[in-house]
Amino acid sequence: MLESLITSKTRLKLLLKFFLNPGTRAYLREISAEFGESSNAIRVELNRLSKAKLLKSEPAGRTIQYQANTEHPMFGDIENIVKKYIGLDKLVEHLFSELGGVERAFITGDYAKGIDSGLIDLVLVGDVDSEVLERLANKTELLIKRKIRVLVLRVDEYETLESRLLKDRILLLWVNDIEAKIQPITKL
Repeated sequence: MLESLITSKTRLKLLLKFFLNPGTRAYLREISAEFGESSNAIRVELNRLSKAKLLKSEPAGRTIQYQANTEHPMFGDIENIVKKYIGLDKLVEHLFSELGGVERAFITGDYAKGIDSGLIDLVLVGDVDSEVLERLANKTELLIKRKIRVLVLRVDEYETLESRLLKDRILLLWVNDIEAKIQPITKL
């Protein structure tokens, strides 16, 4: 659906990259290699998004780093559209409404980096019924047209593995307690 509104595939990939996880920072050649597209095509779209003030750019040595402009008046709307496009709203709605015992949930891997690879790596922390989880994950996969790979950890297992899990970027989906230690984005 979003492809019919945003006809440039490169622009769509850039919106996914920067608005799926707003802490993502990247530079031209890095994006070009990641997308497998020419740096000129990427540059044109980065310039358009920067001119519209949807992206911020700042010099970093001899390169320019780009990042979503979280202060833009439409930031929240675009972020929600991107998350709906990926299906994160359905993922949260279907999984957490019925699972109940989830203390924390976050996405790691490609989607936490803003890459629409088709495989969502989901980490659930808490007491989860594996049969209910499997049924809900299968149902959600059909709705969002993406594969979901789930890692379920008990709270004590999570505490043991926390530093390793949070080494890379994560996209926080759910926290059951107010004083949670994890942040939506770690390590930029």
